[in-house]
Amino acid sequence: MALLEVHDLEVNYGVIRAIKGISFEVNEGEIVTLIGANGAGKTTTMQSTVGLIPKKSGKVLFNGQDITKIPCHKIVKLGMTQVPEGRRIFQELSVYENLLMGAYSMKDKSSFKADIESVYTRFPRLFERKNQIAGTLSGGEQQMLAMGRAIMSHPKLLMLDEPSMGLSPLLVDQVFDIIKEINKDGTTILLVEQNAGKSLAISDRAYVLENGEIVLSGTGKELSESEMVKKAYLGG
Repeated sequence: MALLEVHDLEVNYGVIRAIKGISFEVNEGEIVTLIGANGAGKTTTMQSTVGLIPKKSGKVLFNGQDITKIPCHKIVKLGMTQVPEGRRIFQELSVYENLLMGAYSMKDKSSFKADIESVYTRFPRLFERKNQIAGTLSGGEQQMLAMGRAIMSHPKLLMLDEPSMGLSPLLVDQVFDIIKEINKDGTTILLVEQNAGKSLAISDRAYVLENGEIVLSGTGKELSESEMVKKAYLGG
């Protein structure tokens, strides 16, 4: 079953057609990746899908419900959460306070203690730093905090925008391992990522974006073996 369906999405920046009528879907339980070069439209696609930037046309369905015109803060309550590019943590709040903010949309607060302990189990470094001001964390720790904050809302669909950006190779490996664990625990993942090799290796399916258009799609394995993808994104 398609958890997320995007139909004929078009986004303009002034007279520039940034997204040119693309369609894609994410089935429940999958990891789906959008890959492409800088400026291809990956982040714009994700932000317009969740309502952070306006659409010129198109339709977005989530869990069977038309969310095309629903404000982004209400979309979170439906079960879709985004970890934005650049992490966007609350720099002046503590680690604990950031995680608390991640649960703001939850109606039933009784599970908060168990939820935060679950985050600390998944990210032991956050437990060690729970009273530390978030802006003083390393880049890798901030990415872990952004992901931990997102899963505090119990999302059905977790959308990750460039989670490996600026991280060391070792931390990149850790982040992709965590993404696989979150998915294994039942959360569907939509991933926007420049690291095509790593993302395709963990993806059920993927789409290639070029200049605001989807030019190729298939399973992660199929795209990783594609000559076009190898040449353009895998250094082959």
